Amino acid sequence: MTDQPMGVDISKPHLNVFRLQDGIAKRFDTSTTGFRALTRWLGKAAVTRVVFEPTGMYHKAFDVALGETLPRVKVNPLQARRFAEAYGTRAKTDAVDARRLARMGVAFGLEPQAPQSKNMRDFRDLHVAWAGLIQDQTRLRNRAQTKGISVLKRQTRARRTLIERQSAELDIEIATLIAAQESTARTCEILRSMPPLAHAGTRRRAGGANPCAMCQRGIRMHVLAFSCTPPVKQVSVDRYGSTLKDRLFDKS
Repeated sequence: MTDQPMGVDISKPHLNVFRLQDGIAKRFDTSTTGFRALTRWLGKAAVTRVVFEPTGMYHKAFDVALGETLPRVKVNPLQARRFAEAYGTRAKTDAVDARRLARMGVAFGLEPQAPQSKNMRDFRDLHVAWAGLIQDQTRLRNRAQTKGISVLKRQTRARRTLIERQSAELDIEIATLIAAQESTARTCEILRSMPPLAHAGTRRRAGGANPCAMCQRGIRMHVLAFSCTPPVKQVSVDRYGSTLKDRLFDKS
């Protein structure tokens, strides 16, 4: 089997695919039918990397459909444009973009990202939604201090109550996803054992409330990071006497 780097330009109606090895360009629909057609076209070819730019909900559908079967490389659109300018490419069409992305992957030897399970994709989406609610809650709390009209105060309190209820629902869903996977459950357990996070959570739980939002966000961001990153030996030592990654990836 031969090495076949590919570039994919993702838009609302189409996937423009360019296979660098033989210079073949194809177009598929951005739909379930198009994803199946792309899989059939690839067959058993040893695709080493599929380079694409993020395009919001359109690249997400591509990610979900083929993320576990293709070696994906997601690149920054600005960096991809800078590469095109350095390469001397001035044209800006979907087919040209797909060819440029394939060449960029080879030129920089871009490594594919680790595949994400459905649980981890759901975890990321839930965490983003939860973080947005926390930001809304902070804005409403700050605005409540400047409201002088009773009806505005009442509406602000109602919105804050709704946000607190919705964030509590997301907390439960996220906790369920973390506990459902052994690796994420272990990561979360280790992070919570660190004194700053453990003490902050204990203080808030003693008052009958959830752990503070910043601690929750820190724990979840670390769970996402370590769940998507292969084990790497850490040489620096943290303030608690052991390396965080050594503890996270200790198999004993």
